[in-house]
Amino acid sequence: MTQTDIHPHQVSRLLLVLAVLGPIQSVVGWSLSAALWPGYDPITQTISELASPESPVRYIQSSFFLLGALIDIVVAWKFTVLAKPARVLIFLGGLATIGLTIFPTPLVGVSEPHRVFATLSFVIFSVWPVFGMRFTREWPPIVRPLASIVATLALGAIAIGFLSVWTNPEIHTAGLWERVVTTSQAIYPALVIILTWRFMKNHSSNGASGNKS
Repeated sequence: MTQTDIHPHQVSRLLLVLAVLGPIQSVVGWSLSAALWPGYDPITQTISELASPESPVRYIQSSFFLLGALIDIVVAWKFTVLAKPARVLIFLGGLATIGLTIFPTPLVGVSEPHRVFATLSFVIFSVWPVFGMRFTREWPPIVRPLASIVATLALGAIAIGFLSVWTNPEIHTAGLWERVVTTSQAIYPALVIILTWRFMKNHSSNGASGNKS
């Protein structure tokens, strides 16, 4: 790998902004929507219900879903530090979020298209780290095998926990679980981007110092 293979400009200011914006808009979206819907219970009711056809805050939550999807698509396009399979998965995850927004879940009954797109989204945003692995020391530790495998196992365990609760009508904490999985899946890409930026900045500085000496 040459010096030009890893360059601090691969983590642009845009990516850093999106790293901060992603988790914030996710939490603000469902928090604001829930606050504007009297009687909504975030412990028992899912985030998707905020965007249901019967919801008084449907368009607010749907807008945040679409903003999150746009952020994912831009990250997939710009974050070239990740191996291409992970970037393709993140792009597909963004499309899945658009899909679950177009096919909202009703308050009573089930929307099968919504459930399919939502499940795809949760699965994709759990497994992408292991598909983004880089294997040599020139790459940031956060995208090398150990961190990628541990992250995938952790995100996967959280997602499986939520999906098991979500599909079990006898358990009434789906809203809480969904907020845990959604927040963790929003924070981790932000962490990867920020730690990659720091690594590359240090890498570039060390390279410049070596050249001067």
